Amino acid sequence: MTHAPSAGLAETARALATGEVTSRALVTEALARIEATQGSLNAFRIVRAEAALAEADAADRELAAGVRRPLLGVPVAVKDDMDVAGEPTAFGCQGVFPPAAEDGEAVRRLRAAGAVIVGKTNTCELGQWPFTEGPAFGATRNPWHPDHTPGGSSGGSAAAVAAGLVPAALGSDGAGSVRIPASWTHLIGIKPQRGRISTWPRGESFQGITVNGTLARTVADAALLLDTASGNHDRDPHRPPTLKTFEAAGRDPGRLRIALSLKPPFTALPARLDPGIRARVTELAERLAGLGHVVEEADPPYGQIGLTFVPRATAGIAEWARDAPDPALLDPRTRGAARLGRLLGGAPLKAARRAEAVLHRRIGGFFTSYDVVLAPTTATPPPRIGALLGLGPLATDRAMIAACPYAWPWNVLGWPGVNVPAGFVGGLPVGAQLLGPAHSEPLLVSLAAQLEAELRWHGQRPPLATAAESPAA
Repeated sequence: MTHAPSAGLAETARALATGEVTSRALVTEALARIEATQGSLNAFRIVRAEAALAEADAADRELAAGVRRPLLGVPVAVKDDMDVAGEPTAFGCQGVFPPAAEDGEAVRRLRAAGAVIVGKTNTCELGQWPFTEGPAFGATRNPWHPDHTPGGSSGGSAAAVAAGLVPAALGSDGAGSVRIPASWTHLIGIKPQRGRISTWPRGESFQGITVNGTLARTVADAALLLDTASGNHDRDPHRPPTLKTFEAAGRDPGRLRIALSLKPPFTALPARLDPGIRARVTELAERLAGLGHVVEEADPPYGQIGLTFVPRATAGIAEWARDAPDPALLDPRTRGAARLGRLLGGAPLKAARRAEAVLHRRIGGFFTSYDVVLAPTTATPPPRIGALLGLGPLATDRAMIAACPYAWPWNVLGWPGVNVPAGFVGGLPVGAQLLGPAHSEPLLVSLAAQLEAELRWHGQRPPLATAAESPAA
C-alpha cells in the first residue's frame, strides 16, 4: 500500500480515515525518504524511527476501531526548539542536552490531534540567523538548489516539507524564521498571532517576539496544521481567542484594500531590494488587482521600530544561552549577543516592551485605510551555503539585514503574516508576505488561498523532492 509523498496534510489525513493507507506505511515511507536524503539535504537533527513506528501502529489500532482525530496517523516534523518528551532540545547548539521530560504545549496538541512526530528538524544556533548551518549538525541544504541555504532559522522544517519528506512541519518565527525559509523553498509559511500556538514551557520565547508557526506546500495544509497546533497552556501569558483558519482557506476574501510596501523598514544598516524580487512582488500586486482588489503603494509608519527589537532579541538569546550545557561550545557571535542581552535586560528591555503599545496604535491606524500589506519576504534570493557561516558579528549583522530586512517588524507587533511563493529569481525561489493587523489570520489565509487558486504554485516541485520519492534508487 503506497501513498504519494506529494500528498498534502489534509489529503493524507483523509486517506488514513478512509482506510486507503495505514499510518505504518506512511511513517515507514517518510523515514525511508528522510534516510535517503539525510546525507544530501540534512533536514533532521533527530529522527524518531522506532518511536514513530510504534506511534503509527497505535494510530492504526485507533483508526481500525473507528476513532477519528484531525491528524490521526499523519507523519509531521517539528523544529528542534520544541520539547518532545524523551528527546533533547539542542536548538542548533553543540553539547549533550538532557532529554525533555514532557512535550511542549504545541507538540502535545499535535499529538492530541493524532499526529506522529517523525523527528526534529535542524535550526541554526538559537535560531538567530537566516541560514541553517553550524558545527553541531553541518549544513542543511535547499531542495531547489543544494548549493544554497533553505534559509533559517526553521530551515530544516522548510527543507523537509519542500522535499516531500513530510507533508507539513512546525517552525518558529522570531524575525522571519518561518516566513524566510518558506520564501526560499517555495512554501506557504504562516506566522500566527502571538500566543496562537503556545511556546510553552517558555511562555514568552525571546521576550514575546518569537511565535510558533506552520510550513506546508498549500495554504489549506498550513492552515490545518495551524488549527491543530493552536491553543494555550494554562499559564501562557498570551491567550488570543480561538480562530478557525482552515475554513477560511475555502472562503472568498471579498474586495480588499492592499498596500504594496517595497521600502525596507528602519534598519541601522543599508538594505537594497533585489530587482528580480521587486519584479516578482510587483507581478503579484498586479495579479491581486486583476482579482478585483484595490492595490496601491503605501508603507506602514514603522518609525524607529528597530530600536525596540534588539533588546528583546538579545535578552532572549541570553535566556536560552544560560541553559546550554557547555557555554564554551556556543558560537562567539552567540556569546556576544548574550552579553549584549544581559546589558540591555533592565531598563532598555522594559522601554522596548512598553513601546509595543505605541506601535500598535500607530501602525494599527494604517489598517483603517488598508486591509492587508503586501511586501517582499526577503530582499535577496537565498545565499550560498557557507556565505554567512564564518563571518564576524558585525559582518553577519550586515549580511543578515541586507538579505532579510522585511520580516522582523511583525514579530515586534505580534501580528500575523503569511509567506506566499512569488516565483523564481535566477532559478531560486523567492516569496512575498501578506501582513495583517491583530487576529487577521483568516483574512490572510483566505487571500493567500485565492492567489494559490490563480497561480497553482504548489504544482512545482524541487529536484530533491524527486530524489526523495525514490529512496531505493
